[in-house]
Parts: sequence; C-alpha cells; structure tokens
Amino acid sequence: MSWLTEYVRPRIQGFLKKDIPDNLWTNCDACDQMLLIKDLQKNMNICPHCGHHMRASVKERLEWTFDQDSYTCIELPKMPVDPLNFRDKKRYTDRLKENRAKSQLEESIAVAHGTILEQKAVVAVMAFEFMAGTMGAAFGEGFLAATRLALLQQSPLIIFTASGGARMQEGMISLMQMPRTVIAVEMLKEAKIPYIVVFTNPTTGGVTASFAMLGDIHIAEPNALIGFAGPRVIENTVHEKLPEGFQRSEYLLDHGMIDMVVKRTDMRETLANLISLLCNTNTQTS
Repeated sequence: MSWLTEYVRPRIQGFLKKDIPDNLWTNCDACDQMLLIKDLQKNMNICPHCGHHMRASVKERLEWTFDQDSYTCIELPKMPVDPLNFRDKKRYTDRLKENRAKSQLEESIAVAHGTILEQKAVVAVMAFEFMAGTMGAAFGEGFLAATRLALLQQSPLIIFTASGGARMQEGMISLMQMPRTVIAVEMLKEAKIPYIVVFTNPTTGGVTASFAMLGDIHIAEPNALIGFAGPRVIENTVHEKLPEGFQRSEYLLDHGMIDMVVKRTDMRETLANLISLLCNTNTQTS
C-alpha cells in the first residue's frame, strides 16, 4: 500500500496536471454546461447552449464596444483612500489593494473615448470585478470626469452599469454620490448631450436609484437583474410570491421601465445607430 500511495499515485497526478491545465474550462451560470473558455471568449462570453450572457471585464466591454484600436482610456481623479478609517474583517485599505491587484483597475469605473462604427462617443464601464462595482467617492469622481469629457468633446455618453450598489466602507460619503451623479446627468441634458445607459447583470442599489435610471435611452442585456432591492428582500417584505422573471430585463421592458433588450453581439451596431439618430449624423448602419 505504501508503494502505491507514495510512488504510483503522485506520478499519475503529476502526469494529469501537465496535460490538462485547470483553466481551460468553465461552467455556464445558467445551464451549468461545461464550456471551453477560449470558445466562450470568442462568443463574447455568451453561452452557446442557452444564450446566457455571462459577466464581462472592463477590458472586454471596451474592446467589444469601440472600433478596433480607436479608444483611449483617461486617467481618473485621485480621491482619499480611506476617509472613515473603516475596518470589518479586514482594513478597507487592504481590500482596495487586493481588488486593484486582482482586477488591474484603480477603481470600480473606467472611462474611455473613441469611435463606435465611426461615431464619436465617451464610454464609462462599471467594473463588477472591483468590489462588486460598488459606488464610492472615487467612482463619483470618475463619473463626473466622464460627463465633463462628453461635454468637452460634445460627444454622447454611454455607461455600462454593473453594481451591487453603494460601498458600505465609505458610509454616507458613498450615498452622497447619488445626488452628485444626478447633477452630472442634468449637466448633459442642459447641454443636449445624449446619455445612454446599458444595464448589465446585475445593476442594483443606489446605482439604479440615481444615474442609471436617468438615461435618454435605456438598453439592457438579456435576463439582466435590474432593481433597487433584490427579489428575495422584496418577497420577504411584502410576503407575496413575485411574478416570473421579476426585475429581469424582459419584465422591465414589458412594463415600460427600459426601451429595449439587446444581445451583446448586436450592441455595437445598436449604439452606433442610436448615436446617429440622437446626434443627427445621418450615418446609420444597416
């Protein structure tokens, strides 16, 4: 038995590890089918079996949205790192360091400008991979930077939302970003700059309660969760069974909360057409 466990078994395990890397496959969140990651990435992280739109990184969003090699990311304003000296199981500063190392991002928002099928645009992307896309002071400054850039370039602003809401580690400072972002949107409206919101899964909390619901056009990816409180919280509060698909993109479309549900593969063309219509550039794509 000693010979089997100490010699044969480790040799077999080592052989398998060399031939079968553990980062080649993943499972669909919806249908649980095993998917080859390389093929999934080629398909814009859409499951080929059930059509479920899986989460996407900031880099992927920007590459899928802008024309090839046409966009430039801007540097966002710096903010105080830990205004409340907050600590739960870890220090807030340590959480920020971990998330920055893991996501290769400075904050939960990235802003870039470029062209979408030759239409000029400023695009902000919320990073769910950075502390669940939560909204703190640095996020608020990033959103304001995006609106200022859109005003400066006289270009439409498009934001892809993905968030768990306010960032508890910043307390009231996080909640203050709600009126700040609303004021920023009003600046765009006064200047008649188009503002387009693209909801991705999930978009919840204070993000939904502020700038996310103030777009000129509201688009959502299929089956995205969009709401303030989650379905489980609402169900426990009202003590009633919620309708099928409650708070999902298709339900909100049927009830007039959003304007359209668009597959990820059609998003770039849809955005280009909307920019053309809203800016009257007369260069709609077919």
